[in-house]
Amino acid sequence: MPIAQGVREALASSSLIRKMFEEGTELKKKHGPGKVFDFSIGNPDLEPPEAFHRVCARLVREDPRGSHGYMPNAGFPEVREALAKKASREHRCTIPPSHIIMSVGAAGGLNVVFKSILNPGDEVVVSKPYFMEYRSYVTNHGGKLVEVSSGPGFSLDIEAIQRALSKETAAVLINSPHNPTGRIYPEKDVQALSDLLRRHGEKTGRRPYLVADEPYREIVYEGISVPPVLSAYEESIAVTSYSKSLSLPGERIGYIALSPAIADPDDTLGALIYATRILGFVNAPALMQRIVARLTEERVAVEVYARRRAAFKDVLDGAGIEYAEPEGAFYIFAKVPPGQTADDRAFSDCLKRRLILGVAGSSFQAPGWIRFAYCVEEELIRSSAAAFTAAVEDWSRPSRT
Repeated sequence: MPIAQGVREALASSSLIRKMFEEGTELKKKHGPGKVFDFSIGNPDLEPPEAFHRVCARLVREDPRGSHGYMPNAGFPEVREALAKKASREHRCTIPPSHIIMSVGAAGGLNVVFKSILNPGDEVVVSKPYFMEYRSYVTNHGGKLVEVSSGPGFSLDIEAIQRALSKETAAVLINSPHNPTGRIYPEKDVQALSDLLRRHGEKTGRRPYLVADEPYREIVYEGISVPPVLSAYEESIAVTSYSKSLSLPGERIGYIALSPAIADPDDTLGALIYATRILGFVNAPALMQRIVARLTEERVAVEVYARRRAAFKDVLDGAGIEYAEPEGAFYIFAKVPPGQTADDRAFSDCLKRRLILGVAGSSFQAPGWIRFAYCVEEELIRSSAAAFTAAVEDWSRPSRT
């Protein structure tokens, strides 16, 4: 029997990140792990904080009756209360526990949000480059992703966003710290975007949601802070996870937080809870909920990522490759160096011949760039220097085979 046409079309352009990851696995089998420089996937290699292991072991030992049963679809009340306090600190406002919905990671949370707010044909505006699976998260629920160009240094281009807004605009989606660039949008840009959405709402009678995807909020460098969204704009929704901040990507735990000033909170919360149930999540994992509620002050050793960022910058500087300065997350977005073409896929292939794996920027709607993930050992990053230099020399030659 045939598969769904929409899925067939998606498979034809399926994730290059996963493809590169799988190729890396095969190359490591052939050449040995230490000889393959795999910077393809944002799979954090740091172990969770020691407190995670202590809390996990304690909760498993205690294991009171009913710990692994169903709870309200939104999550355990005591967990929502703990995370409401955390979100309140981060977003500089008082968020009631009822405005927290536990989710199956940020990806699950975004799907719940878009299921809740989108009608067929509604539009979601996003700045390029962007995480490639956003398109699927929107089209999963009948929406249309509308792309706009970013400003200098991959900043928000408020004028471009304004031109893209229409009466069909249901939401603007932002991601800060940003994947793939590491950019953190400054508070003035968040405020300018909020003001724009208010004006648009007054003009059209429909105020779009501002949806903030924030799984990297706690991975920042040089004292930079991520501005609050939930206190900046009334119709805002933040989605986050513990995949990066606690190195728990496989545990699939996160949450959705709503602005305390959101209009019709009962309707919105009811929709999010309903979507959590009928999308098949039912509820976020029970044990992980209880664990993260006790770890609101914990995070991975960001200073390790900072050292790796510095090491990667040294490597790229030595090879003569330009890049965007990452302010957060653990990616470095590098520009394809001068050659006969600026084709990022061709340069990705050139790197692969030197056993370097990165993801072509075209996958993020940013041709001419390559994303490298530095959530790997610093030694591996530094040992890649000669391979990067050789790859650039290969690339600069008139003929490449």
